[in-house]
Order: sequence, then C-alpha cells, then structure tokens
Amino acid sequence: MISMQIERISAFSDGDIGGNPAGVVIADLLPTPDEMQAIAKEVGYSETTFAAREEGTWRVRYFSPEAEVPFCGHATIALGAALAKRHGDGEFKLKINGGEISVAGRREAGLFAAALQSPSTRSAPADPDATAEVLELFGLAGDHLDHRIPPALIHAGADHLVLMLRDRTTLAAMRYPFESGRTLMRRNGWVTVLLGYAESSQRFHTRNAFAAGGVYEDPATGASTAALAGYLRDLGWAHRGRIDVLQGDDMGMPSRLRAEMSSQPGASIRVSGTARFM
Repeated sequence: MISMQIERISAFSDGDIGGNPAGVVIADLLPTPDEMQAIAKEVGYSETTFAAREEGTWRVRYFSPEAEVPFCGHATIALGAALAKRHGDGEFKLKINGGEISVAGRREAGLFAAALQSPSTRSAPADPDATAEVLELFGLAGDHLDHRIPPALIHAGADHLVLMLRDRTTLAAMRYPFESGRTLMRRNGWVTVLLGYAESSQRFHTRNAFAAGGVYEDPATGASTAALAGYLRDLGWAHRGRIDVLQGDDMGMPSRLRAEMSSQPGASIRVSGTARFM
C-alpha cells in the first residue's frame, strides 16, 4: 500500500450527523488504477474519489472497494468540500471518465456546502423480465409498486434500476440476498438498485442497494438522485423544478439531498447538500 493523505468526509449530512462517508485523495498525479483500487479497498467506504490537476481542470476517478465506478455523487460532494477547504469557496471543473462536470463548494456555518452538476440524464422503461427478477430479489410483488412512477432504467453518469413503492413501511423493510444482488446488478450493468417512496410530489424517501460495488446499501447516493430527478422530468411529474430526497434514515445515517432541474430533457441536474469532515 502506498502512503497517501486521505480525507474522510461525510457527504449529504443532516447537519453535523449522518451522511455518506467518502474517501478523498487529492494528489499531484493520480495513482495507478491498481493503486487506487487498493486504497479504496483499504478505506472501505462505498467510494473513494481521486483528483489531480490536469490542463485547467481536475481529473477525477471513483473507486468502490471492488471496482471503478463511472460517477459517484456523494464522493463528488465530498471532493467539492475538500477543494473548498484547500482553495477557498468556488466552482471547480471536473473531468470524469464519461465527460466533464463541475462541483461548487463553500464554507457554511461550521460545515461545508457543495453542489454538483451531473452528467446528462436519460431514462427508459425497465425490461419486464429484469423487473420480475428485481421484485423476486427483494421479496416484492407487483402490488407493492407505485405505478405512477413505473420501473425504469435511469441514468445520470451511471445506470440505476428504480422501483417506486406504494408505502413507506415496505421501503423500511428492504432486504435482499447480497450475493444474488451482486450477480444480478453486475450482469445488467446497474451501479445500484434504487427503491423509493413518494411522500409528496417534491419529497422522496429512497434506499440504494449497491451490491455491485461490494456494499450492501449506500446511505446517500447523489448519482441515483440525479438520475431519478431526470426520470421524473421525463415522466412530466409535477416536481416544480426540484425534489428533496431523504435517504439513510433506515440505516441510522440520515442524509439529505436536493435535486434541481430545468425543463430541458436530458439536461444536467444540480444536486446539493452539506458535508462534514470526519
């Protein structure tokens, strides 16, 4: 293991509690992929992000304990806080594997606030056979679903499968066999499976199974929140330009995310929240 300074930052926190911990490594040069993978495994969080200056921007890569991922929202928020701590409040251009995005960070009341601009979004109806497999994985049936928001493949830098549920109690009881979930998610190329509940048109509760990355559940998932916001826009949902997402409560790690979107199909989503250094 190479020696390297690692910041540990909990993104999308609920004030000074909760959030999703991420490792952040800011270096003169990115380590090799094998080194980054080893560091991410050693850190043990759902993702660790690596950043180095490159031609006026920051070259960024994300690694879970088991694999590189194309985009990670909470690790980007954590990076925004780390960059603001080093370089002052501002907006930072990022070059990720799939293109260019940005993150803004600033000090705010003893914490840091950060907001990312996601990659472009898209969505498509979920394959019925894949939906049936996911329902079986989680021990659910068709009558558990909220059919106002049908099962879908959603994307904002990474692919996610979304199932929206009719009631909060079913969401709180989420369980699945880890190895079967990992096999299913990797076979289909889903970074997470998002289960959600619409409390209102603008307030959602979500849980994200992340077996594909070697983690049972993520307490805050900015990438899937951006993808969900894009999907709601595609559906013509009455979001009025933003949604608030409550995640992590069922894990004892309350996390709060806000997604803001224009009416333009496929356009970037702004996802924001606070971050606390651990």
